[in-house]
Amino acid sequence: LKNLFTYEGIWLFPKNQCKCDATSQPGSYNFQDAYDQTELPAVKARRQAEFEHFQRREGLPHPPPLLAQPNLPFGYPVHGVEVIPLHTVPIPGLQFEGPEAPIYEVTLTASLGTLNTLADIPDSVVQGRGQKRLTISTSDRKLLNFILQHVTYTSTVYQHRRVDVVSLESESSVVKFPVTIRYPVIPKLYDPGPERKLRDLVTVATKTFLRPHKLMTMLRSLREYYPDLTVIVADDSKEPLKINDNHVEYYPMPFGTLYPQGWFAGRNLAISQVTTKYVLWVDDDFLFNNDTKIEVLVDVLEKTELDVVGGSVLGNVFQFKLLLEKSQNGDCLHRRPGSFRPLDGFPRCVVTSGVVNFFLAHTERLQRVGFDPRLQRVAHS
Repeated sequence: LKNLFTYEGIWLFPKNQCKCDATSQPGSYNFQDAYDQTELPAVKARRQAEFEHFQRREGLPHPPPLLAQPNLPFGYPVHGVEVIPLHTVPIPGLQFEGPEAPIYEVTLTASLGTLNTLADIPDSVVQGRGQKRLTISTSDRKLLNFILQHVTYTSTVYQHRRVDVVSLESESSVVKFPVTIRYPVIPKLYDPGPERKLRDLVTVATKTFLRPHKLMTMLRSLREYYPDLTVIVADDSKEPLKINDNHVEYYPMPFGTLYPQGWFAGRNLAISQVTTKYVLWVDDDFLFNNDTKIEVLVDVLEKTELDVVGGSVLGNVFQFKLLLEKSQNGDCLHRRPGSFRPLDGFPRCVVTSGVVNFFLAHTERLQRVGFDPRLQRVAHS
């Protein structure tokens, strides 16, 4: 049974206490060791408060699984009912298929919103319109199902990422189904231009520091193969550069210990200025050659649901997998070399968690995640 819950020797089933067995190995870190033992209780209390805040914002934890009773007399939606906050939606699929009875009485109950029916029926048949509890009582089975087919759910309070569990009951039979309350994602779209040229799809971004010769060499190699791609350069060197290239946007940063910005702060600056659908990240000492095919990377992202596609630098792809071992008091994040599986439709590509510093990413996704500005001089993935 242990094999059901392990992957490459890592226990992936949630448990009360997470213990990272690899902490004695090189490249393994226990983040608790960054604090003095006397500080840990206060640090854990702050972490718990921040974690609870995160859960509230993300609508976590999710409601427990809904279990259906055997031989239920109802038809009802098991998944997919969603409502925008303060909006009303019809609830599809409601119907009664129970045994014959002189009087049919069905009650629906919500906790976060209200219920109603679009059917024009007397209040003696439908009670509780616009309330959290709606009761239908009739001797006409067809009328009952007509009313159920027109039941609506209304979100009455602005709530984001909440799940209301609505119950539907008749006599001793009860079913429950979820209604998800959330605001839809508003798409941020980029115009690729009428000809979908590469320069309208991709911007190159890089960060440099105290090595202008490397940067200029990289730019010359890029221009040999991609003469009109926009390049954004963030530079916290002591002396700003003068770059004679109409397609280079140069952003100098503060230099010195008074304003210690660093590499990842520069990365954030560079990607914040990108206005194309994709951004290609390169280090300032990279060289483009005849084998560099940015179009191939674009093709992967255009035809898949991935956020990032990595390339190869001197044959190094730096692939690794991240596996999360969860527990109530903290998690273990395991890194393993390799990949999870081949990428469908691209036999030379694989699905993995980490890639080398030469990668193409969806701009909107990369800007949302960003880079940790506290990593100033040492970072390579």
